[in-house]
Amino acid sequence: MGITIQEASRKSGLSAHTLRYYERIGLIHEVDRGPNGHRSYAAPDLNWLDFLTKLRATGMPIAAMCRYAELRRQGSKSFAERRRLLQAHRERVKAQIAQLTGDLAVLDHKIDFYTAQENE
Repeated sequence: MGITIQEASRKSGLSAHTLRYYERIGLIHEVDRGPNGHRSYAAPDLNWLDFLTKLRATGMPIAAMCRYAELRRQGSKSFAERRRLLQAHRERVKAQIAQLTGDLAVLDHKIDFYTAQENE
C-alpha cells in the first residue's frame, strides 16, 4: 500500500507540483495509481526522490538528472555510464566546495577585521 502525493510531498520536501513535473519529464517513472486513480508512492519511489533531491541540491542540472534516470531504467548494463556521470558531477561539486571554502575565508577575515576594530 502506497502513500498519496500529499504524503510523498511532505516526506520528500518536494511540492506536489514538482512531483507531477518530475513524472511528466521522466525523472520518475509513471507512479502507480490506486483504485481511485490517485497516485500511490511506494518506499522505493521515496528513496529515489531522496536521491534526486541530493543531486539537485548539489547543482546537477535537470537534463543530467534525466539522463541518469534514463540510464537507471536500462538496468545493470548502464552501471559504468552512471558511474562516470556521477564522477563528473562529484568533481564539479568538489570545485564548488573549494570555491565556497575560499569565499568563506574572505568573509571570516572581514568579520575578524571588523570585530577587532569594534573592540579597540
